[in-house]
Amino acid sequence: MATSKAPITSFKNLRVSSHQIPALDRTPNTSIQKKPLLIYHSAFYPGTSTSTMESHLSTVGVVDPQWRYTMYSTSHFHSNTHEVLSIACGKAKLCFGGEDNPKRVEATVEQGDVLVVPAGVSHRLLDDINGDFTMVGSYPRGKQWDMCYGKEGEEEKVKGIKHVEWFERDPVYGHEGPTLNV
Repeated sequence: MATSKAPITSFKNLRVSSHQIPALDRTPNTSIQKKPLLIYHSAFYPGTSTSTMESHLSTVGVVDPQWRYTMYSTSHFHSNTHEVLSIACGKAKLCFGGEDNPKRVEATVEQGDVLVVPAGVSHRLLDDINGDFTMVGSYPRGKQWDMCYGKEGEEEKVKGIKHVEWFERDPVYGHEGPTLNV
């Protein structure tokens, strides 16, 4: 339901990075559903407030903003939901796929970027470049996230990733958008 008044870059002008990341040990990354890690570069206009980001995401109606925080510095993933991370403040270097994964993705993200992290994709903070890195963490409506670390005993949770439904509408752009083309 994105309109011309929305605080976002037009879909036709949006630059998106898409990454498939292979499994590493007990961390599945994108290997189960084959849905890529997506980075929407400068999706929100520069200077968009955190509350405006949350309001936009709520209005589109695909995800519910649930928290404002930085990213954990320990690699983790979610087995029961996909995650949408909107960068509200600062700049940071993040690692996706696990530090020991030769096919990991290390990305520098900044205010206005949006990350769509599929269930199973390991992620962690490597460097809070400005010291004020903050995100809005959002999840598909009605979903609550769990925490997995790629450790023994999480096998049943990992098996459940194949049942996590992908987006029917894009969390930022609604009826059009990158999540609909993967």
